[in-house]
Amino acid sequence: MTKKTARALALALAFGAPVALALNPVLARAQTMMQQPSGVLSLNAQASAEVPQDEVEITMFFEQQASEPSALTSTLNERADAALQKARGVSGVTARSGAFSIFPSTDRDGRISTWRGRTEVVLESRDFAAASKLAGQMASIMQVGNVRFSLSPEAQRAAEQRLSTEAIKSFREQAASSAQAFGFSGYSIREVNVSHSGVMPRPMMMMSMHAMGADAKSAPMPLEGGTSTVTVNVSGSVQMK
Repeated sequence: MTKKTARALALALAFGAPVALALNPVLARAQTMMQQPSGVLSLNAQASAEVPQDEVEITMFFEQQASEPSALTSTLNERADAALQKARGVSGVTARSGAFSIFPSTDRDGRISTWRGRTEVVLESRDFAAASKLAGQMASIMQVGNVRFSLSPEAQRAAEQRLSTEAIKSFREQAASSAQAFGFSGYSIREVNVSHSGVMPRPMMMMSMHAMGADAKSAPMPLEGGTSTVTVNVSGSVQMK
């Protein structure tokens, strides 16, 4: 501190004026470095597995056209009701209404010439054989639009619990070996985060029942699910000591 600065500081204190003291930049930097903990190690561990998909969703649809939207609506509703009635009571399969749409078609002059509509019924099941059989029986009422396989919440949670144990074990092993490699005798966990992720399967498109031939309309359609990738990440930091 210079004589001029010291004199100004003394005058300010004498008259009771507020004083803001600024640390020397070098001293401030040194103090910040001293406050940062030493021996902190950041780690990340991961465990993944391919889990068989145990749920199937089959979308059945019916399309029609008519000159009047009201008549078309009635036709579509009747077809959807017939499909739901056929699915009702089938053990192991849940049926619900899907998308419903009606839209006009225009001629060259831009005038409405006809109306087109589509209705859907969605089948959901973990019993692939039962769902396959029902879809074949419904082929005279509706066509198969697409099939999507997925992982049930129960299977997802079971896989995550198993993989969490593996990932946490890997995290602790990394912490112990790293601490030893750096010359420390042990470690303590400062913070840790466990997160889960899964790869969603893409919808599997199926051929129209019209393209399968008349003999195959009542036959069960082949269903075989794939796998979903379930991943657990464990990240955080430890204090080596």
